[in-house]
Amino acid sequence: MATVIVAGGATGIGRACVRKFRAQGDNVILIDHREEARSVVEEDAKGACLFLLRDLAEPGVPQEAVNLAVANFGGVDTLLVTAAVMMSAALEDWTDEMWDRTVALNLKMPFFFTQAAAPYLAKSDNPSVIFTSSTGAIKGHAGMSAYQATKAALPGLARSLTAELGPLGIRINCVLPGWIETPFNDPFWSYQRDPEEKRQVIDRQIPLGRHGTPDEVAALILLLASSGGRYMAGTSFVVDGGYTAV
Repeated sequence: MATVIVAGGATGIGRACVRKFRAQGDNVILIDHREEARSVVEEDAKGACLFLLRDLAEPGVPQEAVNLAVANFGGVDTLLVTAAVMMSAALEDWTDEMWDRTVALNLKMPFFFTQAAAPYLAKSDNPSVIFTSSTGAIKGHAGMSAYQATKAALPGLARSLTAELGPLGIRINCVLPGWIETPFNDPFWSYQRDPEEKRQVIDRQIPLGRHGTPDEVAALILLLASSGGRYMAGTSFVVDGGYTAV
């Protein structure tokens, strides 16, 4: 039984991970700014789940979540950061506020969550930090500047933190999902002139011919958090049906 902090889990990949961790008996601290996250918290499962309704971009939230995990479950074994914001706009329409919000949530927050959790992760016998980046770190799309810049930075952050925390036994990895069936992508589709046509074009570019599911990404995340992932560190894992391979 492990203690897992999940930053962002109301929908999509984060939600699938909360369910899978709890199904195997792990205790979860879930932090999200959306009330709808309560529905996954209230599901029956082997592992317990506590919920913090918070804006993850607020500076004090990482330490608050870590304190809650330690007070209730005695420590932290896994930190999973799936929360992010995706804004789509033409170059001339971007504002300082849009850019700063994206950086605060997509890049600054994972760093300070790791900082807050590190002293307790170092006491775990299987400590793991997992950031969800994106194939947007590899392949560009118009109107996605801030999102793709921050997602491209996460693998570099993971490598730096691995160099620093690896000697303590803490491994940090990135998962780069491709096109996954999740409401998170709605801002991208709303930016398209013809979303359905764009969807068909993208699916034709994926060798497996379809979008992935949150469960298919969650399966890799649980492997990275498990004892089977003990020698995986500072690495990025692409889950995209071959989209960036061809």
